Amino acid sequence: MAGIAILLDLYKKKPSFCSPQSFHSSGLFSASAAAASAAATVAAGTPFASRFLFGYPKVSHCDAGAVLPEHYISNTQRSSEHFFKNDALKYSVKEYKIELKPLFSAFELRPFALTTLRSFLLFYLPLLEPSLNIEEDEEDFPQDSPEERRVDLVVPLKKSVKQIIRETTVVTTRRILERLAVIYVSQRMAWKLLKDVPKSAVRKSQRGMPATVYFFRVSRTTFRGHLLGVTAAWIVQTGIEIYRSFSRITNSDESNEANVTVRAKLLGKKISGITIRCGASLIFASIGAGICATLFRPSVGQWIGCAAGDLAGPIIVSVCLEKVFHVDL
Repeated sequence: MAGIAILLDLYKKKPSFCSPQSFHSSGLFSASAAAASAAATVAAGTPFASRFLFGYPKVSHCDAGAVLPEHYISNTQRSSEHFFKNDALKYSVKEYKIELKPLFSAFELRPFALTTLRSFLLFYLPLLEPSLNIEEDEEDFPQDSPEERRVDLVVPLKKSVKQIIRETTVVTTRRILERLAVIYVSQRMAWKLLKDVPKSAVRKSQRGMPATVYFFRVSRTTFRGHLLGVTAAWIVQTGIEIYRSFSRITNSDESNEANVTVRAKLLGKKISGITIRCGASLIFASIGAGICATLFRPSVGQWIGCAAGDLAGPIIVSVCLEKVFHVDL
């Protein structure tokens, strides 16, 4: 405050002191005067009673017109740019790229052809076994008439068509669930649910993880990536059972409360069985994917293990429940 008071006193005595020329030409506003005013300010800010401890402050004079060399400034800028560039690369925000498949991808040529072929083989291959057994046993047993050998081809055709409709409905339901996940779930979780699991297994194999850690992470990634598919299958199967139960109740002649109660208990049992089978499919698919990806090639092993676990899981659980708890799913 003392320095400001000195400057105000000088301004009252000489108004031209603060003119633009005075800052350059006047001897009053020199470096010494500035240093003296600063010293007076510091001295005024120091209490009188404590001056015997700290003494009077020392003020060093410096040349205000000193200029730094240009190469020093340029080197400083380059080093700061290099530091902040590396820091931005180190702490950059991870981007989650979500690629949604078409809603009706199940009706594209290749997936629909594979679904059709698999469904027809599933229901028509068992028809070849009786004819092969008859040809082997022709010498021991008398030959049957051609009418008795005739095989009904209409029933497998109907079952095949129903299987095609069921599988395409499951895939379409999964595409709907993917879009709902993108809307209502965080971007990070949606990316984990929709990621390409075989490619993720390949990326994890290149990080040099231990076998147990790699097995756990591939199994966890497969669990997340397979979750929407299993959920879609559960929704479709549950919807089919509910439709069948209500159609039987409405078409039956007995519409009393006892019949409705029995049908409801049967429906609950079937839904419980569907839930257990879907849960077993998800768990065994994750475990199988982790094992096969660890033992074999990551991408192919993950795919084979997931398919094998998805197929074997419900069968294993059904047999264990039937043998141990005598429960028929």
